[in-house]
Amino acid sequence: MTNTTPLITLAGIECLDLLGRLYGEIWTPRVVVNEYQAKAQPGEPDLTRLSWLKIVDNVSIDATLPLLDAGEAAAISLAQTLKARLILLDERKARRIAARIGLSVAGTLAVLLRAKQQGLITAVRPYIVQMQNQGRHLHPNLIAQFLKEAGE
Repeated sequence: MTNTTPLITLAGIECLDLLGRLYGEIWTPRVVVNEYQAKAQPGEPDLTRLSWLKIVDNVSIDATLPLLDAGEAAAISLAQTLKARLILLDERKARRIAARIGLSVAGTLAVLLRAKQQGLITAVRPYIVQMQNQGRHLHPNLIAQFLKEAGE
């Protein structure tokens, strides 16, 4: 399960394929795909053509989810409905809410770390630098933690 930001970030660093390679199938609401397609840069993958991405139409949004954007609310609601093993979220507020309702949460950095651990990439640091160059704001302590876990 994922919302928009991990998809955009991984596409921007040319690592979107890691999701399919690491997790097999990824499920996401149509609203997330629409948000991604609206923000995608020329040459970035068309999500509707990815065999490992399962797009779900007509997701019922949990009305108790406080003030999240449409993609976040839909992704969390779908994860609850499907009892997802994991949801990929990068936004702090959405992560807190998902964790509070019992969902297992990871973000883009965790995807990169897992990819390194499984030998799909050789280092995490270059991708973090690319993410920062894209304008992604990552707390220095978070970067240090992931680099330590990656042995870099």
